[in-house]
Amino acid sequence: MKNKDKEKSPAVMLQEQLGKKWELAWKDLGDEEVEEVKAISNDYMRFLTAGKTERQCVELSIELAEKAGFKPLETYQKAGEIKPGDKVYMIHKDKTVAFFVAGSEPIEKGMAIVGAHIDSPRLDLKPSPLYESDDMAFFKTHYYGGIKKYHWVTIPLAMHGTVVKKDGETVNISIGEAPEDPVFCITDLLPHLSQEQNTKKMTEGITGEGLNIIVGSQPYPEKDLKEGVKLNILNHLYTKYGMMEEDFATAELEVVPAGAARNVGFDESLIGGYGQDDRICAYTALRALVDQETVPIRTRCVILADKEEIGSVGNTGMHSRFFENAVAELIDLMDVNKPELAIRRCFMNSEMLSADVTAGVDPNFTGTHDKGNAPYIGKGMVLSKYGGARGKSGSNDAHAAFMGKMRQTLEAAGVVWQMGELGRVDLGGGGTIAHILAEYGMDVLDCGPALLSMHSPFELASKVDLFMCYKGYKSFLA
Repeated sequence: MKNKDKEKSPAVMLQEQLGKKWELAWKDLGDEEVEEVKAISNDYMRFLTAGKTERQCVELSIELAEKAGFKPLETYQKAGEIKPGDKVYMIHKDKTVAFFVAGSEPIEKGMAIVGAHIDSPRLDLKPSPLYESDDMAFFKTHYYGGIKKYHWVTIPLAMHGTVVKKDGETVNISIGEAPEDPVFCITDLLPHLSQEQNTKKMTEGITGEGLNIIVGSQPYPEKDLKEGVKLNILNHLYTKYGMMEEDFATAELEVVPAGAARNVGFDESLIGGYGQDDRICAYTALRALVDQETVPIRTRCVILADKEEIGSVGNTGMHSRFFENAVAELIDLMDVNKPELAIRRCFMNSEMLSADVTAGVDPNFTGTHDKGNAPYIGKGMVLSKYGGARGKSGSNDAHAAFMGKMRQTLEAAGVVWQMGELGRVDLGGGGTIAHILAEYGMDVLDCGPALLSMHSPFELASKVDLFMCYKGYKSFLA
């Protein structure tokens, strides 16, 4: 049989040599790596199912890190020092956490940082949520982050969060995930009565004030009692949790889609579940860190932050000083001269991957992307040189030298990657935490997997993209 390359014309061979076509990542996998894809996907799905809120993700992340030898900062403060190879974590308000592995070279020379966020679009209960109407009890909500409101009606919902009671006791609540648990729901009109609703814009068919969750319909067992259904709910909350209505004012209760992450497709090549933006990056980044076995030259860091979906604001968002303070605590336990200057040099000399998802091309919705510059499901880790909106507003825009360095790193590690931007020019765009860390002068690049149905209650990701992100983050942190 003739060699296939000899059958090709010189022009075809030149095309293959000079051109670039992003291929499906599955094609490059051997049997051993296919098994690795399955293993990490299964573990990720367990993480995704259990981590429905940022607090839960912090707990799960610490559990994973401690198994790999990470210890809280306080352990090293008692010892009075941090040495190369020491593994440290720092928690902030139970919603943000940073993990470090101390390097052998001075920290002033910079760190290798991967940053992701662990908050996701959801519904939060209002401070005074409970009311009764037409003999049914409801909770009022205020949506958090960018959602399509009609996604959240007529699906089973779970409730997670923390209540600080009047006496200062803290109660954790988690309802709707176990098979025996009740779930909650937001109602919608039947087609027979929705003629007026159908004439409205999609953004107006379900309103923000209409996202009220039904929580009960049985009255307290006393006749002629006003708002007996509401009282019955209050009695249930008091009996089970010791809560009174006033305690809602000092509570953080989040409403999220109920149920586990699932395999999708006959071939089970996709993962479906809530919160993959951006817990898929949080999980793969942390796994990439804890699975390293060598003492690094550069200090390694993974930070999992809160509040990205609403602009990274507040004292647990990336705009807070937590990360800077965490590095200062690290430097304080190292043998470093001029620690204030060392912090500045550390940030200036650091390199960071802003690990966040992007929107993949969806064949059901054409015209959203420039297909020559679009990310595709199953074609590996997506490098996004810039984000922002329209004229790159709010973007980081990585420099060519850092892009080139990352290209070489990924290819040396056998990571399948592609370039991509979030939608057509003038159509969409989106932000990450990249520009916030770039303010320190460090090089930052956005990268992560492409998703379908992003910001919906059931997002889709490719298992092979999950695996390539893990390999990519691991190669960067090596």
